[in-house]
Amino acid sequence: MIELKPGAVPDIPLLWSLRTRAVRQLCASHYSPEQIDIWSESPPPESYLRLLASGCALVAEQEGERLGYGILDRQSGEVIALFVEPAEAGKGIGKRLMQGLDGIAAQEGFTRLYLYASLNAADFYRAMGFVAMREEAYLHPSAITLRSLYMERVLPMNSLH
Repeated sequence: MIELKPGAVPDIPLLWSLRTRAVRQLCASHYSPEQIDIWSESPPPESYLRLLASGCALVAEQEGERLGYGILDRQSGEVIALFVEPAEAGKGIGKRLMQGLDGIAAQEGFTRLYLYASLNAADFYRAMGFVAMREEAYLHPSAITLRSLYMERVLPMNSLH
């Protein structure tokens, strides 16, 4: 059974390693090898310290193994990250993480979430109810530009308190 646990600052290296595997394996179908190399070699952004310290991250685990993680910025309602171990993609882990992020968003009083989706993840987010508002050139912290979709979603009424 998949459990969602709060992410913590000491988890950053392991989460970032998971993210790097996901970028290398799952994003390669939509981005150039040069983009993938630069993207995957970038260090964790400084914002991860703040976000994980403030309880914005959820880690999906099964039998002690980390299968994915998601981060919601409690101040803005932006889904900052949602990554799943490549070998576990398509098994409902991302959906479970999104449901957990919905719960955090509801606690904060958000009625809408937004994110910048990599092109390979757009169909997943559409299945989660996100709507693409526009295509954008996302300036990644590593200084590369990645084509992405700015997407929004109204939270399900049953997640609001």
